[in-house]
Amino acid sequence: MKNKKHLAIIDTPFNVDYSNGNISGKSVINPIKKIKDLQNIFEDKQAFKNIDGDKIIYEVQAILPVEEGREGGLFYGKTIIHPGKVGNEYFMTKGHFHQKVDRAEFYWGIEGEGMLLLMDKNRNTWAEKMHPGSLHYINGYIAHRTVNTGTTKLSFGACWPSDAGHNYQEIMDNGFSARLKEIDGKPQLVSTQQ
Repeated sequence: MKNKKHLAIIDTPFNVDYSNGNISGKSVINPIKKIKDLQNIFEDKQAFKNIDGDKIIYEVQAILPVEEGREGGLFYGKTIIHPGKVGNEYFMTKGHFHQKVDRAEFYWGIEGEGMLLLMDKNRNTWAEKMHPGSLHYINGYIAHRTVNTGTTKLSFGACWPSDAGHNYQEIMDNGFSARLKEIDGKPQLVSTQQ
């Protein structure tokens, strides 16, 4: 048996702690968004100015095993949104459509409570409750943003196509057609349409 091949056994390059969603591995990226990175997201400009610009609003852990834009790959991540408000709006992510607008994505709740804000291309907006174990399918052509409505951190996982890209500019320019605000101690979806 001169030509016998030996198969390799290798360690996995990434690990996930399913009790809290933490991702580890040498190529995990960890971007952080501070309040100063979220200009024009919150409605109350004075309340925004009164918050220390270095306050961390949300953190991301992500695995990008292929180059961004490559068709056929998948990315995997976890986001943590800290509790708090700017005026009567809860801390939230920037929100985005995908650059390739037909690309879908999965989110799932890990810790805390919040809302997944969704908006279609006709600017119809709705929200889904997020909690540990909730699973959210975000279809293509849908903008999405996550909001921490609780008093502890909200963390959720995500899996999306490596060629989806992120179109943040559309939301920066036009926002969502509704805002999630605390009214009478509860989260309420309030239309921004005149």
